[in-house]
Amino acid sequence: MNERKVLRVALAGNANVGKSALFNQLTGLNQVVGNWPGKTVERAEGTLVFKGYTIRIIDLPGIYSLSTFSMEEIVSRNYIAVEKPDVIINVVDASALERNLYFTIQLLELGAPLVLDLNQVDFAAKKGLKIDVEKLSKILGVPVVPTVAITGKGVDELLKKVIALVEGEAETRPVEIVYGKEIEERIRKLEKTVLKRVPQLCKVYPPRWIAVKLLERDVDVLGKVKNYAKGAEVADLAEKLAGELEKIHGEPSTVVIASERYAFASRIAKEVTMVEAPPRIDLEQKLDEVTTHKIFGYPILAAITALIFVLIFIFGNALSTLLDEAFSVFISYAEDWLSSFLSPQAVELVCNGFLVGIVAGITIALPYIIPFHILLALLEDSGYLPRAAFLMDNLMHKIGLHGKAFIPLILGYGCNVPACIGCRIMETERERFLAGFVVVLIPCAATSVIILGLVGRYVGLHVALALYIFDLLLVFALGKIMFKALPGEAVGLIMEMPPYKKPSLRNVLLKTWGRTRDFVYIAFPIIIAGSVVIESLRVFGVLDMM
Repeated sequence: MNERKVLRVALAGNANVGKSALFNQLTGLNQVVGNWPGKTVERAEGTLVFKGYTIRIIDLPGIYSLSTFSMEEIVSRNYIAVEKPDVIINVVDASALERNLYFTIQLLELGAPLVLDLNQVDFAAKKGLKIDVEKLSKILGVPVVPTVAITGKGVDELLKKVIALVEGEAETRPVEIVYGKEIEERIRKLEKTVLKRVPQLCKVYPPRWIAVKLLERDVDVLGKVKNYAKGAEVADLAEKLAGELEKIHGEPSTVVIASERYAFASRIAKEVTMVEAPPRIDLEQKLDEVTTHKIFGYPILAAITALIFVLIFIFGNALSTLLDEAFSVFISYAEDWLSSFLSPQAVELVCNGFLVGIVAGITIALPYIIPFHILLALLEDSGYLPRAAFLMDNLMHKIGLHGKAFIPLILGYGCNVPACIGCRIMETERERFLAGFVVVLIPCAATSVIILGLVGRYVGLHVALALYIFDLLLVFALGKIMFKALPGEAVGLIMEMPPYKKPSLRNVLLKTWGRTRDFVYIAFPIIIAGSVVIESLRVFGVLDMM
């Protein structure tokens, strides 16, 4: 029996281009989420079998460039350049081609084996945009596949192109960006020196790419060059040539080179994009204007938040009662059956300890946790959650954070574990720490069980909501104190708004399971063990002695 060949395929692209939707389509439940070694950046991996290959999919963080201004960019660049996956699937938003191609050009400069996934072509069509796929493929010199990842359209064809590229059946001739004359002269001069003085580094990175990054004064590449005996000579030459460029253009060399890339991306986008009809102001645009409005946006956000908790309370209460009655009958039968061959103490330990622990998790926690994560995934997939973050930006700045922190805060109402993990979307260590501090003060699903399941059920929903409001006031008060105590300054919000779209049921369920899984795997065993320990203390009279 022949073993399947293993391929490593990385998904790379800007944020909000449908990369996660493609990852879910490809891997389903076969996913493992962890951290990149030594980094607080999430690493998502999954596997699938296709055409005799076992394909490992690595979902790289959503980034806009291969510079090293953030940990996400460092992680992505190092993985592509150093670990060298077999294929990079560059996921591109067809409705914002020009902006996305800037990142594509950088991948091509790095010499990455590329298949371009032209995603969200359905949304581009709604905007009256049609992309000439064949022409784009010819210009870039790499395979291009139109897809709608959220529905799975075109995903099989995308995988076929990946296999064809690996097997050498896909014709590729990646385009090389030609910069202006004064830049090209300096690239060539620096490239020769790089090849001569640091040849070992050229085994990891393309020499031309090293030269370009040195002209951009890339700190990471400069540090790697200086690690070699003759690296100082290369660094000095790079500084001299970058200075010459800045003198000619009157701008930082980084801006000069980036401008040329943007111009190149713009020319390609214009050449392959046809506007079939002028974009009309549709329902999505009107909805966007209303939900982000400085007056109407806040009441809508408050109404949606209140509706979520009311729905969770109604559904959770009804399901909890139903399950409680069903399991009470089950425990009663189990108690009668076990009494026939076990001692009374053993029966109490099994029924009131082990079984009650299981039932507590199923009848109290899950009826509230699962609906919350379903509703959260619906808001996320629909595109509303980033708009909520935008609205909350001013308020979040009061405690030294920006609107992005609102997303892990909302996640915290489901479970503090994924919420703390979600703090990795913040740009600086200070912001991550502050967001993590605030998140742990949020009442998670287990606390919500007490608030909604007990207080709301037996005291009143208005009291439960009052407790939530009090907790929010406490969060902001303590957050403000911590903001003033920590050194550093708050940063501004730069966040891309994804289009409003119909949520995918498959995506919603996958996200719900991914987030509920933390509770099932971590909290559930603790609930059962705690129940057994407490019952053991009661049965053996330890509690009576206290």
